[in-house]
Amino acid sequence: MPADESSAARGTGRSQVTAAISRALAPPLLASARLAGPPVPAGLALRGRLAAGTGRRPSVPRSRGHDGSGPRTPRRSGVRRMYEQARRAWDRPLTAYYLILGAGLLITVLGLVMVYSASMIKALELDKPGTYFFRKQFLAAVIGCALLVIASRMPVKLHRALAYPLLMGTVFLMVLVQVPGIGMSVNGNQNWLYLGGPFQLQPSEFGKLALILWSADLLARKQDRRLLTQWKHMLVPLVPVAFILLGLIMLGGDMGTAIILTAILFGLLWLAGAPTRLFAGVLAVAGVLAFLLIKTSPNRMSRLSCMGVSEPGPDGSCWQAVHGIYALASGGWFGSGLGASVEKWGQLPEPHTDFIFAITGEELGLAGTLSVLALFAALGYAGIRVAGRTEDPFVRYAAGGVTTWITVQAVINIGAVLGLLPIAGVPLPLFSYGGSALLPTMFAVGLLIAFAREEPAAKAALAMRRPGVRWKTMRRRVKKRPSGER
Repeated sequence: MPADESSAARGTGRSQVTAAISRALAPPLLASARLAGPPVPAGLALRGRLAAGTGRRPSVPRSRGHDGSGPRTPRRSGVRRMYEQARRAWDRPLTAYYLILGAGLLITVLGLVMVYSASMIKALELDKPGTYFFRKQFLAAVIGCALLVIASRMPVKLHRALAYPLLMGTVFLMVLVQVPGIGMSVNGNQNWLYLGGPFQLQPSEFGKLALILWSADLLARKQDRRLLTQWKHMLVPLVPVAFILLGLIMLGGDMGTAIILTAILFGLLWLAGAPTRLFAGVLAVAGVLAFLLIKTSPNRMSRLSCMGVSEPGPDGSCWQAVHGIYALASGGWFGSGLGASVEKWGQLPEPHTDFIFAITGEELGLAGTLSVLALFAALGYAGIRVAGRTEDPFVRYAAGGVTTWITVQAVINIGAVLGLLPIAGVPLPLFSYGGSALLPTMFAVGLLIAFAREEPAAKAALAMRRPGVRWKTMRRRVKKRPSGER
């Protein structure tokens, strides 16, 4: 017999012997494994029996990965797992929708509580009931919630259609403010209209919303026609119209609202892709005008000199700034308790409007102020996310403008309370007392909600959550089974 045939025969013989031993030993081992626990493969059982006969410990197979090609990866730690779960939840389609809705409503509700607590003593000083300012703010919040729902349900085309009427109506009201006998002066600013009874209206607050909607529609139409590559189309008529609004506001002496409007203008130019030279030129012109307006006003110069001071001064010019710091410093970690503020008893001017954040720090402590900051940060992030993920240029400009408005105004107000910025006299959005500021801001939040709902992924997720759609989808997925009837 040739060598290759003999080797093949010996290999066949060995395989037959191994198979016979496996058939002889595997059944009793498998039976005992069924009684003791989960089933054991026949190969492992045979290896264990053979090792027991030789007195050696059975070898354990080396751990492999899921594909069996390498060592098993170590189990992920709890912190890593929590981080990945949070990241997946953060990247869901409805994250921006829930952040805007939740943060906006929480800021408004917390603001109502703090307005009630901070304004009680001020109302009693004016011979009014203790709930006087709270009732007015609560009525404005109810109307604002209605505006928020309406804005969140309106389609984008209707928002664009409202841009021009809202701008013209706002300009008309801002002109009426400067007419003697019609406009009112509050704290030295001629920016109010008397509506009868205890109600007043500040048209410049609606001018922020009007400028955003009109500018977004203008820039979106020019982008569709590919005109934004030319500097004249980027500036005209956007900058002249913004300067008209700024001029009407500065006629009344409201420097704080003018700063917010200027920030909105710069935010829109940045979103439109203005070149650095053009952006720097407009910024330089605005800086020169701001310097002249501050230099020629003793009141504004005194506010600028109160930054970072720790004493009221001999003439008390920095009284408000210093007592705002006192209120924050006396709050500690968790505050003196809701309603237990000392500074609101006549020490701190405007405790329920411009300096309500200081009363919040005194009564709720560092925990309360950080909670407010976290809510504004969440609202700002969600607005940036909506503006960054959309493909509609109008939605991008409008969402970016609203986010710039709310975040910049919050930074200016909180920075003034902390002594890091001059006191500009702007309220904390959605938080401070003032119906004229609350109504357009809540409409703007509803605008962001509408834009967040218009994202394709968010729209599909919301559609799946409707009861009718979910039932139809489940019925479509379940296969019909035979009932067994003939």
